[in-house]
Amino acid sequence: MPALRINMRKLKDALRLKFEGGQSHQQIASSLGISKGVVTKYVGLGVAAGLDWPAISVMDEATLERRLLASPRPSDTYAQPDYGRIHQELGRKGVTLTLLWEEYCAQVGCEHSADSLVKPWRYSQFCENYRQFSKRLKRSMRQVHRAGEKLFILFSSVSPSSTATNVDCMRVAT
Repeated sequence: MPALRINMRKLKDALRLKFEGGQSHQQIASSLGISKGVVTKYVGLGVAAGLDWPAISVMDEATLERRLLASPRPSDTYAQPDYGRIHQELGRKGVTLTLLWEEYCAQVGCEHSADSLVKPWRYSQFCENYRQFSKRLKRSMRQVHRAGEKLFILFSSVSPSSTATNVDCMRVAT
């Protein structure tokens, strides 16, 4: 059974005691009746979210909860490749998924800096994302027909040898 969530009021008090009061995690835990691990967890989340006490004091509890517990989505931390272009490139001779992944890493690596936290997918996840993309594509073969260039014949399910026999029988009968 999962543990019950700590009241946001207690967490706000814990952050106040840490950021404004400068108390240790053990002192905060004993004064609020929560574990030292919970204090450590939420103080770490507050620091990771870039919060300080003046910002926390003006927030309501719902906003504080969203800021502390909002986990970054994978699409926010990883650069999304253009899978449509990748699918087209794979149709060319000599192009492999490994080669396209290396190009993607080189492109994202050039754009990646200390300011930007976006990074490239690893090869296995890149391939899995491409497979998911390719499963969503409609399977169709588009053909462009120019008048008089080609002749398409639709054969019936009857084999050609049986039709020739039937035609020969008809000639004999007449």
